[in-house]
Amino acid sequence: MIGISKLYCGAVEPSDVLRYGRDSAKLPSHLLQFSEDKKPVVVWNMTRRCNLKCVHCYAQAVDPEGKDEISTSQAKTIIDDLAQFGAPVMLFSGGEPLVRKDLVELAHYTVGKGMRAVISTNGTLITKDKAKELKEVGLSYVGISLDGGEETHDKFRGVKGSFKKALQGVENCKAEGLKVGLRFTLNKHNWKEVPTIFKLLKELEVPRACFYHLVYSGRGSEMIKEDLSHAETRQVVDLIMDETRAMADAGTPKEILTVDNHADGPYVYLRMLKEDPERAKEVLKLLQYNEGNSSGRGIGCISWDGQVHADQFWRNHTFGNVLERPFSEIWTDPKIELLHKLKDKKPYVGGRCAECRYLNICAGNFRARAEAVYDDIWAQDPACYLTDEEIKKD
Repeated sequence: MIGISKLYCGAVEPSDVLRYGRDSAKLPSHLLQFSEDKKPVVVWNMTRRCNLKCVHCYAQAVDPEGKDEISTSQAKTIIDDLAQFGAPVMLFSGGEPLVRKDLVELAHYTVGKGMRAVISTNGTLITKDKAKELKEVGLSYVGISLDGGEETHDKFRGVKGSFKKALQGVENCKAEGLKVGLRFTLNKHNWKEVPTIFKLLKELEVPRACFYHLVYSGRGSEMIKEDLSHAETRQVVDLIMDETRAMADAGTPKEILTVDNHADGPYVYLRMLKEDPERAKEVLKLLQYNEGNSSGRGIGCISWDGQVHADQFWRNHTFGNVLERPFSEIWTDPKIELLHKLKDKKPYVGGRCAECRYLNICAGNFRARAEAVYDDIWAQDPACYLTDEEIKKD
């Protein structure tokens, strides 16, 4: 992830990161992206069940009624291993994690083991009582997904009224003092509604928003055609930067991040070179700490059936199953060739990525997109929107 507010608006200095030794166990949540050890944030898609019918669901969620494949006791064994391994965060996702009756129990168990617990949710099931329960267990953060204004959101979610219920979920979290933020996935059908999200941030007094670039995986993925053009991506990243700056200048700063396209880092740096060369030097240092895409290194995924993946999107490659072998053993096994190579992708990437001057701060970006478009894991990321001139080495 790229912290637009941290980089472009100067909310974080390199010294802020160094103060904690870049140790993921010591870094505050908002600085974790700059850790040196890159202990993985683990996304657990704890259920495939969901109460909505989203058109863009990467998990291919199913009916909310049914049985989950990992029991509560098995989940606690997984959490024990992750805590001992040093994973700093467990992100409970789905499907919709709140359809699992043991979510609160497992989040409480995670916090008790010294990890931070976060949930990614559609927000519609966060009642006042549920928000109170989540607050009591010490949940670090609640990310609630929106797809735009009411009409767009309800269309994407497949259930009328889901927008209003999501906003009520936000309000219920705020009432209990839970840190809550908005999640927005950019695509051809909604990217022009980015100003709507910033308007909601202001109106709802929400402190944080993450703007996700589209990630598509699997050969011939239908999602490829839903992605923005390079020109549109540049336009929307500029818009996000402008809106972030405007809110900071107005005295209502927000934590704004873009996620899943690390070309955003060099793009912010290049803009800063024009606007504030001295700050640009600090931005470059922070981007070097970030190290770019971290699939298979600083982020990992456990599916609803226990399968381990490099991230929550790239599911056609599986490295093992936590019901058969601990995550920590799978994650550090040098015999798993692809996973081992993902720990340092730079020697293996090809195309424009191999010749890019910013490879050390982007790390070749998403291999899932490269494979989906070119049927080659190590090809260039087709979503990189930097020009040949911008990436040319001196």
